[in-house]
Amino acid sequence: MRKQLDDIFYDNMEKYIDPEFYDLQYENYLKDLPLLIEWANKKGGNIVDLACGTGRATIPIAKLGYNITGVDINEGMLNRAKEKTKNMNLDIQWVLQNCTKLSLNRMCSLMFMTGNSFQHFLTNESQDKLLLSVHKHLVSGGIFIFGTRYPKIRELAAIEESKNSYFDKRNRKVIEYKTASYNSFTQIQNCKSRREFINDNEEVIAIEEDMISLRFVFPMEMERLIEQNGFTILDVYGSWDKSSFHEDSNEMIFICKKV
Repeated sequence: MRKQLDDIFYDNMEKYIDPEFYDLQYENYLKDLPLLIEWANKKGGNIVDLACGTGRATIPIAKLGYNITGVDINEGMLNRAKEKTKNMNLDIQWVLQNCTKLSLNRMCSLMFMTGNSFQHFLTNESQDKLLLSVHKHLVSGGIFIFGTRYPKIRELAAIEESKNSYFDKRNRKVIEYKTASYNSFTQIQNCKSRREFINDNEEVIAIEEDMISLRFVFPMEMERLIEQNGFTILDVYGSWDKSSFHEDSNEMIFICKKV
């Protein structure tokens, strides 16, 4: 079972090797917070941030006075979150667990998963087990909010290749090559990155490579998946700002209620 479930996640973590640099890249992303705070205000009680990473969304919600638990399977990311909050008097519990096998010893009124983390659940089995695990830990009428990229067939069908030159958040000059290819049978896109770090003499002094696999789920498929695992869909948005969902949307944001 470990090979079927746990390794799906453990073998797909190259993007998260450097939690501090991950923070530098994404710490200023705040688009999801207003909607999450809106529902925190509505539901109150215990809140859980699934696949919380370094606490990008967990910490600001805790600062509003909520009791919140951050769960992640990546120990390095979770340790970074703990380090960031060690001198803060916040009501946060950091938990190292697989989200498909939650054992939190508490019920909660609101759970959420942001950052397109749902795409890390690469198989039907792992998606089912995630939703069943969430369902088990929600009180009656509890809310689960999550987002994922909307699959656009034309874009996914093309092999994407790009080359960019920039200075990263650590002020290093970088030439980055990216390739993305989509398998329509598995609905998984494999994204490869190669970064060459350049010195003042325009010489390559270091190279980093990583790959990430992301599962895409289609709207009608997602509707059935959610409802078969004990939820009803209250709303679907095309972005975290609650814009309407349509065929040109880039995201699908689901507000789900435990039945």
